[in-house]
Amino acid sequence: MEGSGLIVSSSPHQHTTVSTPMIMSDVILALMPACFAGVWFFGLPALSMMAVCVGSAVITEAALQKICGKPVTVRDYSAAVTGLLLALVVPPDLPLWAGAIGSIFSIAIAKFTFGGLGQNIFNPALIGRAFLLASWPVFMTRWRWPVNEAAWIPKFDALTTATPLVLMKYMNIKAPYADLFIGRIAGSIGETSAFAILLGAAYLIYRGHIGLRIPLSFIGTVAVLTALFGQDPLFHVLAGGLLLGAFFMATDYVTSPVTPRGQIFYGVGCGALVALIRLYGGYPEGVCYAILIMNAATALVERYTIPRKFGEVKRVA
Repeated sequence: MEGSGLIVSSSPHQHTTVSTPMIMSDVILALMPACFAGVWFFGLPALSMMAVCVGSAVITEAALQKICGKPVTVRDYSAAVTGLLLALVVPPDLPLWAGAIGSIFSIAIAKFTFGGLGQNIFNPALIGRAFLLASWPVFMTRWRWPVNEAAWIPKFDALTTATPLVLMKYMNIKAPYADLFIGRIAGSIGETSAFAILLGAAYLIYRGHIGLRIPLSFIGTVAVLTALFGQDPLFHVLAGGLLLGAFFMATDYVTSPVTPRGQIFYGVGCGALVALIRLYGGYPEGVCYAILIMNAATALVERYTIPRKFGEVKRVA
């Protein structure tokens, strides 16, 4: 209508100042405590791995978009987030070339082949980690104690040790809670310090980028199930990649449900799979595979958890 001041346009009609670059830059900022902890405990190799993974991811995305004649969107920082997350879930002594290959695979296969940002069905960083574990299992399961080592950590030779989950599963040695919380344990670069991860998670919650349904249902399910089966629930919460996965990977906007009930179901499913793999699987950790399996189920979960329409009346047969 001329002069009415109304503008008719397609949905969505609700606008926000929050953009993808803003969200991704906040995620990077939230990961900084875990990055600093990784460098503090594992030294310059951890920093080198972060640089290589981030650089490889960004260059791969830019090159593929250029080759396919698409706009180069690396300034949305999503590729950088993928590379940084991958670096944080690999061992500190993984060869740099393996980290680069993992980042290339994450972007080229797990993200780009599905159509790019917002269209991938699996978390790209976790796909990269799963690919590296399947391709080079020796490198991906070779751990060393931190630079600031703890006296209780058993040393198998001059360089290697085992993660707390491995020590608990196969040797019945439980790491002290203090070391698990601070991060003075063997493990992947960014998953050892529960304190650093929680600090970053608190920032994301404060900024409103993630909610608590998925993380709490995920972590709570692992705690409840491990307690029911006679394990120490606090140990299982603090050890391994549970906290990093629950707050930074399971909450990925693209690969997790958007419905409230679906998010709870998704978190419970992730937690149940982690507990099952840790307690009865041949692999001591299960966060990566649990999230990827539930990523595959996200569309189905959303289909059956769509909120009821306001005023809807069920059909009576």
